[in-house]
Amino acid sequence: MKTSKKNLARNARKRRIRARVVGTTKRPRLSVFKSLTGIQAQIIDDSKSVTIVAASDLKIKKGTKTERAKEVGKLIAESAKTKSIEEVVFDRGGYSYHGRIKALAESAREAGLKF
Repeated sequence: MKTSKKNLARNARKRRIRARVVGTTKRPRLSVFKSLTGIQAQIIDDSKSVTIVAASDLKIKKGTKTERAKEVGKLIAESAKTKSIEEVVFDRGGYSYHGRIKALAESAREAGLKF
């Protein structure tokens, strides 16, 4: 299977970003992955290599992709609050801060996460 130039470039950006962005127990990493059909977010403690909280739009059926991304942002922030996480490091995964990534980040901020 061939990998497109677009995906190769995104993976290179992701590796460069991950070299600098590290989530700790005090301030875990909010990692985002998007596909053509959906979006997923995880809050990860890199020091223990453990996913603390995860949310995706698999169960959300209504709305556009951007609206579902906003819902995922709200869900991840609410789940983080139950685990007493208030501050995270945002890892956009090599995607540009635009569209669904921006919608998820802004809704997570509105719901109370700080980054």
